[in-house]
Parts: sequence; structure tokens; C-alpha cells
Amino acid sequence: MALHHAPLLNELYHAAPDYFALLGTRIPNFTEIQHDVEIALHDPRRHLSLIHDAQGELVGSLDYKTDYPQIGDLTINLLLIREDRQNQHLGETTVRQLEKRLPSGTQRVLASVLGNNPRGVRFWERLGYSFELDARPVMSWYAKRLGLPTHQRPHKLDVASD
Repeated sequence: MALHHAPLLNELYHAAPDYFALLGTRIPNFTEIQHDVEIALHDPRRHLSLIHDAQGELVGSLDYKTDYPQIGDLTINLLLIREDRQNQHLGETTVRQLEKRLPSGTQRVLASVLGNNPRGVRFWERLGYSFELDARPVMSWYAKRLGLPTHQRPHKLDVASD
């Protein structure tokens, strides 16, 4: 992702108004989106990418951070698919592709579910993620643990601020 992609994110956010309504917030304006992209570009652990379908059409975005909140964690901050393209397995395909190319040493993948979003919960559970931490009303965390013997798995999510 580069700064010149901010207009595409703006277009995408406007194609997913129900997500922002679910959060009880307005769609970010272009200046806010541009600022967020700038911040992401200065954080080597944060990765923003646009999701395109097989025909090259913009269908979504993925925002994740490596080694957050702990070393060995990868946290998916936002997986957003345009409303007119949901229920086509695009989100699932995106997550599966990410899981296939996780950075070496990744032990846990975390996903935040913002607001009261039972559909989001079902999505992550269907992909093998399980409830990790209740931080409602803002969010809940779901996790998939990778390659750790059961006796070495941490029991709680340690939330650190950025």
C-alpha cells in the first residue's frame, strides 16, 4: 500500500457503510484515511493491503500488524469486504492466503471483532479462531494458535497499546 492508494480505501469504505453503522460511527473522511495510511507506512510492523478479485476489481482491504501485541503474534485489525461482494468467500480466501504466508515465528493470529457483530464472530469461528478476550463494548478478540504445544500456550491475551 502506498499513499496514492488512499482514494481507493476511501471508495472501499463508502462501499461498506453497514460496517461503520454497526460500530456506531461515521465513515472516515478522505483526510482521515490518508492520515491513517501515512501512519501505517511509518510502522514497519503494520501492513495495509488492497484485495482484488480475479478480474482485478477492488473488493476489500486487509490491515494487520506483526509482533503485536506480543512478539510472535499477528493481529488482524481490519478485514473489510465491500457489501456488494460479501458472502462470496473473499474474506475467507484472504485469511487463508495470509495464514499460508505468515512470518516465521508467528505463534498466534489474533482478530478483533468490533462492536456487537455476531456475523463477524461466526466468520472467525468458522475459520478456526476461538474466543480469547472480551473487551466489549468496543471489541472482542479471537485467536488461532499455531505450532505451540498445549502446555506452552498462553491463557490470556495481553493487550498493549500502540
